[in-house]
Amino acid sequence: MYLEGFLSVITDPEMYLVILLGVAVGIVFGAIPGLTATMAITMCLPMTYAMETKTAVCVLMALYIGGISGGLISAILLNIPGTPSSLATTFDGAPMAASGHAKKALGVGVFYSFIGTMVGLVILMGVAPQLSKIAIKFSPLEYCALAIFSLVLVIALAGKDMIKGLISGTLGLMFATIGLSPIDSMKRFTFGNVNLTGGFQLLTLLIGLYAITEIAAAAFEAVHPKDMTIRKTEKVKGFGFSLKEFKDNIGNMSISALIGTAIGILPGIGGGTAGLLAYSVEKSRSKHPEKYGTGCMEGVVASETSNNAVIGGAMVPLLTLGIPGDGATAMLLGGLMIHGVTTGPLIFQKYGDTVYAIYAAMLIAAVMMLFVEFYGMKGFVNVLKIPRNFLLPPVVAMCCIGAFGNSNRVFDVVAVVIFGLVGYLLGKVDMPQPPLVLGFILGSMLETNLRRSVQLLTIDPNCWAAHPIAIGFLVATVIALFFIIRSRTKKPAKTAE
Repeated sequence: MYLEGFLSVITDPEMYLVILLGVAVGIVFGAIPGLTATMAITMCLPMTYAMETKTAVCVLMALYIGGISGGLISAILLNIPGTPSSLATTFDGAPMAASGHAKKALGVGVFYSFIGTMVGLVILMGVAPQLSKIAIKFSPLEYCALAIFSLVLVIALAGKDMIKGLISGTLGLMFATIGLSPIDSMKRFTFGNVNLTGGFQLLTLLIGLYAITEIAAAAFEAVHPKDMTIRKTEKVKGFGFSLKEFKDNIGNMSISALIGTAIGILPGIGGGTAGLLAYSVEKSRSKHPEKYGTGCMEGVVASETSNNAVIGGAMVPLLTLGIPGDGATAMLLGGLMIHGVTTGPLIFQKYGDTVYAIYAAMLIAAVMMLFVEFYGMKGFVNVLKIPRNFLLPPVVAMCCIGAFGNSNRVFDVVAVVIFGLVGYLLGKVDMPQPPLVLGFILGSMLETNLRRSVQLLTIDPNCWAAHPIAIGFLVATVIALFFIIRSRTKKPAKTAE
């Protein structure tokens, strides 16, 4: 029965066309800043009501995979993350494009997006039930320890000045506290404004910090013009990187894929955190961490492999536990329920054919994504020929439309402008933005689980002994902190005169 579900998709030519269209639409939504994979699924979900379950599953998975991968296009070409998952891709992808290596950056991003998706799918197919058993053991203590471990890696994203990085991360945590507090729902820092009750949205923060900041910089260049020569993009063969570069990045690819899959399995964290975490790990592992952020291939590999591996990981709790990991998988859950598929521990017994149809749809969608983005690279690169002062205003207009459409609130458009001002001021004082984003993403998770952990420890002070995973994360935090501080404070060796 399981094999029949897989073959029913693989052997049906109509499904290939459906998945191709879904991937193309998803890539468009992912590439336009402000529009996300979640929005693509949301808008197209009503169209699947009249479809057969198999066809609907193919459409939804194609939109999901195309939307996540499409974010790399604007991240590399415009230095604006198309989706939250592609945030870390801007760190090295945009500098590569600025130095004339846009095609190589796109080729690396597209190829390793495919690799990450495939690794996540293989892990999903092979060890989903076993991984779900581990994920279900995560109590507030484990989530709290994981959040602390991730926040320590803010230091790795802070550049040369750790103090500025810590300040930036703290700002992110502060922004995350605005609105209703977890557990008791008390209003905090709302200043009597009802719009602040729900807090700020991650999408508005990203659009403000990156899109508005970019157009402010372009406006500054227009007033104080520099060399406006159009950059020539080098001609590349294939995906733009050599076999040696591929071999050199096998370790990077493997670790980033595992990080992405593991983060995807844990509900509520998402691809943005996975990309930042993988990027931080690879930067700390590198013998030349100073080249990260200047346009190195390794940074794009880490980000794109991990954020696409999240797809397979996020499907594990969705299918086996009925727990969506983020907004996109929540919409997928709704789509499955509409077609009478109940996710949970019994899904393999009751709907095994549908599960394997999902696997087949993910496989075909990953291959379609590879081909669509590969053959579209030449067209994507033409964006660089448009002067930024003409290109960025309509991009920001679309960003504002996307911010409004996210929650149908005009306040979110105002928030975009506010965060744009914050990002511009941070740039003026050379304060890094990634720690702020990571602090904002993890702020709610840390606070919620910290308060729950305190409650558990108040009831039973010795309960921590029954949580070895949490202890492991805390030990890893101390070790990582030690080595990061040591590497930053180590004095460079004096050269012989």
